[in-house]
Amino acid sequence: QVQLVESGGGLVQPGGSLRLSCDASGRISSIYAMGWYRRAPGKQRELVAAITSAGSANYAGSVKGRFTISRDNVKSTVYLQMSGLKPEDTAVYYCHAEIPPMGPGPYDFWGQGTQVTVPS
Repeated sequence: QVQLVESGGGLVQPGGSLRLSCDASGRISSIYAMGWYRRAPGKQRELVAAITSAGSANYAGSVKGRFTISRDNVKSTVYLQMSGLKPEDTAVYYCHAEIPPMGPGPYDFWGQGTQVTVPS
């Protein structure tokens, strides 16, 4: 069992910055990957950024160079530093964590979502 609690969303002007935080608790030692997804109005949910337990990260092409995903030393918190924000970044952002698919499920976990709004 993993619990994810997100914070940091809000309204920011174009070009501004926000930092999203995802605090994980429970079986955090079992997590092998965490990521941020987003769902914009009229669009499907998409992966924004992900980070493995080894610290390697990958990003959607639309956010490369603007967003940075990171985690703390004990893998209890994952951050998404967002800069150069654009109106098209407006979405609900969700934290996600995965554990190995063994034993009782579930094997992936979601935060409640946090709204990021960048007005036009």
